[in-house]
Amino acid sequence: MFIDEATLKKIIKEENLLKPEDLHAAVKAAGKTKLALAAYLVNNNLIAEDALYQSLARYYKVPFIDLKGREIKSNLIFLIPTPLAVSRQVIAFAKEGNELKVAMMDPLDLQTTEFIHRKTNLQIKAYLTTPSALREMLQKYHASLETELQIVTTTEENGEGEEKLKKIAEDLPIINIVNSILDHAVFEGASDVHVEPMEKEVLVRYRVDGVLRPVMTLPKQVQPGIIARIKILANLKIDEHMQPQDGRIKLVVQDEKFSLRVSVLPVYDGEKVVVRLLKESTKPLTLDQLGFTDSDRAKVEKALEQPHGILMVTGPTGSGKSTTLYSILNILNQPGVNISTIEDPIEYRLKGVNQSQINPRVGYTFSSGLRSFLRQDPDIIMVGEIRDLETAEISMHAAMTGHLVLSTLHTNDAPTTLPRLLDMGIPSFLIAFTAKLIIAQRLVRKVCTFCKTEYTLTAENITDLEKMVSTQRMLELFKKNGCLEKGDEKLKAWKFFYGKGCSRCSNQGYKGRVGIYEVIEVDKNMAALINKKATTEEIKQAALAVGFTTVLEDGLIKAKKGITSLEAVLEAARD
Repeated sequence: MFIDEATLKKIIKEENLLKPEDLHAAVKAAGKTKLALAAYLVNNNLIAEDALYQSLARYYKVPFIDLKGREIKSNLIFLIPTPLAVSRQVIAFAKEGNELKVAMMDPLDLQTTEFIHRKTNLQIKAYLTTPSALREMLQKYHASLETELQIVTTTEENGEGEEKLKKIAEDLPIINIVNSILDHAVFEGASDVHVEPMEKEVLVRYRVDGVLRPVMTLPKQVQPGIIARIKILANLKIDEHMQPQDGRIKLVVQDEKFSLRVSVLPVYDGEKVVVRLLKESTKPLTLDQLGFTDSDRAKVEKALEQPHGILMVTGPTGSGKSTTLYSILNILNQPGVNISTIEDPIEYRLKGVNQSQINPRVGYTFSSGLRSFLRQDPDIIMVGEIRDLETAEISMHAAMTGHLVLSTLHTNDAPTTLPRLLDMGIPSFLIAFTAKLIIAQRLVRKVCTFCKTEYTLTAENITDLEKMVSTQRMLELFKKNGCLEKGDEKLKAWKFFYGKGCSRCSNQGYKGRVGIYEVIEVDKNMAALINKKATTEEIKQAALAVGFTTVLEDGLIKAKKGITSLEAVLEAARD
């Protein structure tokens, strides 16, 4: 439970838990140690932990439970997936009829209680408890898990036959572990699950909002069973350990359908498994939801009105290029339009769009697929990625002969894209004639709205920022985008935000991601520069003259609005 300092001070005063002068001193000392005020008060024995948390329970009108010394049956413990218990600090301690009682650090976390309700089909009654009591119960939880896993049959390294592995994969503890890992990954909104064999254990990590974080470690002896279980689900060869394998799993979690892409790779300590989770019901985002500013959105919408030409989205791997293209396709997807895509792989299904996946093993590549598309009279073509000269040339010629082409390219920024195409060997006149819009993007993490905290820049922050951007230019952009506040003329007055960390964001301070963009519209002046084979800097200066905003500047606008943090923007813009 994230409790802001003002609320905690109010509760302490109302309950007479501490003298005013002692509270004032504690607040000051906690600030110096960078500890949360509640933790500082308990750690320094200024307020008894039970007394503090019972007061919090009364204030928030939730029941309190003291778990210390309480025995909990293992069948109750395992009702809640292990990763969920740890990340959301929740444990089941009693069941009465159709009601499951759970102890939490945040009884107001409706997302977690609803997830447990749907998973167990029981009514959930949430109690507040103390951090120390919950830690004690989670230690017992881990001890019970270790005991449970000891019954799993271990196999000799050189004796893992197919039948033996099948038998291990069907053991209930192995099934429960794999189900638990996948269920919780869905709950946390993970895009990938990494199961990584180490020398003495198995590490499970989730990629959430673009960042990999450890979730749990498992005993080494369960490694063969877990890998075999995932292989069976993905229809892979379970006795093949020396070759990479790829497969798919269809999964239903709480009435939501997911398509899972599974990749198995031999590594030093066994086989590493990466599972990519894709929700089948996910709908493409609007341009506003993607995070485009009004001026950049207008440029994109104008380009989409063109009957032909090429629109390219650039950025590093994992920067959200495919998501942007799918959103644009969704805008263009009308009943009277023939749309064909060639992708590697197909990530989301779009109704009314002809989607095709390349297969290099049989010679079906981006270039060969494009040639086939052009014989089927498409109006709009999406090419997953321009990887070589041949694909680039066919895409450009398709754009020149009356088709609207969408594609991605790996460059660091928008101005670099046009010279990059020249370097690939595309004639300058062809680029100038067909290119309509270049979008470069990154993804930044959004500050958690539940624990968002305001701050002003330090002297060191100001010095660093002045080296990167023009204060005057940013003031103009802030004004243009409606986030210029009174007193912002001085850099030290600029207010930004960060997340302190709470149960809703798994103490990360961030929840979700949003794009930061730079958009170049290829007008007559820009086309003339391309024909002259202008440098990247010349293209950038020409774009700036007509309202171009860099990725860093767009990120600072979003940081100023409180959507993301300054640190997240600077980290992404450096990539």
